[in-house]
Amino acid sequence: MERGAELKKVILRGRKINGGSAEGEALVTRESLGGFGCFDFDTGKVIDFGHELYGKDVSGKVLVFRTGKGSSAWSIAHQALRFVGKSPKAYITKEINPQTVLGAVVARVPAVTDFDQDPTKVISTGDWVKVDADKGLVEITKK
Repeated sequence: MERGAELKKVILRGRKINGGSAEGEALVTRESLGGFGCFDFDTGKVIDFGHELYGKDVSGKVLVFRTGKGSSAWSIAHQALRFVGKSPKAYITKEINPQTVLGAVVARVPAVTDFDQDPTKVISTGDWVKVDADKGLVEITKK
């Protein structure tokens, strides 16, 4: 980066799913995200062969995705990631559904939804993201 150049920051306003705050590198997909059969619990990598995040590690990332897909077992899979230390730091979802609500609660991660802009279009993989779920705010520092 050139001397004196400023990083571009963007603020998204949304609604809390699960409270708390976190920050980290974004991992973004415009696709829905599954539960069981989606992750390798030993590595934290996405193993859903047809998914655009296939082979990517969700561990310690701010996970940005359209919504959850599958059954109520979705939350169990995301809780299992937490138990083995491979959980994302936060969830940012374009659309809320029961899987994402319960998943955020049992995984104990801050989560925000219902944004003023589509987070899957505004945030890119590799951007630095600060999540304040209690206020429904997400600050993105573009890479």
